[in-house]
Amino acid sequence: MNNVLTEKPIIKEKGFLLYFIEIRKIVIQLSILFLMIFLSLAPFSAKIYSFLALPLQLKLPPSAHMIATDVTSTFLSPFKLVFFITLILLMPFIFYKVYSFLNTALHKKERWVLSLFFMSSVILFYLGILIGYYFILPKVLSFFMGIAPDVVLPMTDINQYLMFSIKLFVVLGVVFQLPLITVLAVYFNLIDLNVLKQKRSFIFVFCFFIAMFITPPDMLSMAIAGCFMYFLFELGLLISFILFRNTETE
Repeated sequence: MNNVLTEKPIIKEKGFLLYFIEIRKIVIQLSILFLMIFLSLAPFSAKIYSFLALPLQLKLPPSAHMIATDVTSTFLSPFKLVFFITLILLMPFIFYKVYSFLNTALHKKERWVLSLFFMSSVILFYLGILIGYYFILPKVLSFFMGIAPDVVLPMTDINQYLMFSIKLFVVLGVVFQLPLITVLAVYFNLIDLNVLKQKRSFIFVFCFFIAMFITPPDMLSMAIAGCFMYFLFELGLLISFILFRNTETE
């Protein structure tokens, strides 16, 4: 009897040890992959930063240019950008490792939902960054350059521009998760689909409220961002209706 009781804690300890070993293995693999990607991109850090700075250079007056107010900025800023890009490129591998780790503990349907969630999340995040770079960032820069007084010549610091761009891309990547969040909330019965339909007006106002904090302080940018966020919500609502309308009728 005592032997049976003493064996149970040992089995639990072995189970935790196996989980710890697996997590350690995943962390090591991701760290090695991170270094491989980072070191592959590092030689091109200056060109990558020039690509990021292109929207700003197109909006600056002819006599203006970017500056570095810190001695180390010319060296560190491109590498900060490479570090950020490496993390973004590593996202699918991180999600895959998490999925592989949880795979054995999930049912077939749960595995399908989790894999679909990870793939959709990565695609939407990348899409948010692309739209941010090619559409949102140029509009934002045009606004800030346009409101500058005539006696002021814009001289943007390379590190400040980098941090501003990264914040914008991360915010847009998160905002683009809105359709996925809507679908998952309906799927897991966190909120009823009919309730979302009825609360459209409140959600519309809430989108504009959030847009006030993530856009420049002008009505046009806020209106574009608010409408865009609401469009993403409606897209998630439409997908939820298509996927779960049979459940709703039942």
